[in-house]
Amino acid sequence: MTAAAHHGTDAHWHHHAMNALPSDTTRPVGDLLREWRRHRRLSQLDLASGAEISTRHLSFVESGRSQPSRDMILHLAEYLDVPLRERNVLLIAAGFAPAFKERRLDDPALATARATVDLLLQGLEPYPALAVDRHWQLVASNQATLRLLTGVAPELLQPPVNVLRLSLHPAGLAPRIRNLQQWRAHLLHRLRQQIDASHDPQLMVLLRELQALPAPSLDAAAEVAIPAAIAVPIQLEVDGVVLSMLSTTTVFGSPVDITLAELALEAFVPADAETAEQLRRMALSCQ
Repeated sequence: MTAAAHHGTDAHWHHHAMNALPSDTTRPVGDLLREWRRHRRLSQLDLASGAEISTRHLSFVESGRSQPSRDMILHLAEYLDVPLRERNVLLIAAGFAPAFKERRLDDPALATARATVDLLLQGLEPYPALAVDRHWQLVASNQATLRLLTGVAPELLQPPVNVLRLSLHPAGLAPRIRNLQQWRAHLLHRLRQQIDASHDPQLMVLLRELQALPAPSLDAAAEVAIPAAIAVPIQLEVDGVVLSMLSTTTVFGSPVDITLAELALEAFVPADAETAEQLRRMALSCQ
């Protein structure tokens, strides 16, 4: 995929294997629940009180002396904010059928959701917007996104495209990001938060890979200058002009499908009037 290869205003969809590393379903469900409780930094008393069950019963479940019901597993998983994918793992470990389906985005059952994503991406033109899965692999993007990718090494644009690698790799956007130190810190912070929430081993591998990429030397003055803002702008140079954009993330509110639960829309909106005008000009020049 290169910017030159696409025409029109459609969002472009990329299909790839969306399966994670195999989760551990061979361990007893009690072990897995105890691990999630500890990961959430809760005592047995905290979880039992919050989930409104007896500490004794929770202790018996975790130790394997008591087999939890399907409803109990889902109740505890809800309180522990376990990702849908891992809730299935808990159910399977206890001998129950998984509760949440995982469909590919080209499945007819997800046609409405996919059309909604397309509308959102196209509606954000001429501002860049893209959809990513839980591993930050590109699922769909609009034309404005493609216009920013000039000069990126072709191998980084071979599906599945990882957008964090694309941002921070020296053969990707990194050389054109004026505030690379700040932007890199922002992305790695987000990734660490995601790892903390999901316990996903593939994301841990990605974090180590990104940390090993060449990084700008630490500039104490630049660190001090980072504003305590709710959003961090990316300052990206395109054709000699620096675009300053704020990234926003949108997720589906209450999906019952794993694929939708793990889908995030990343939109980049202008942080100033000059950037807004420049993005409009770029769109017009490509028509």
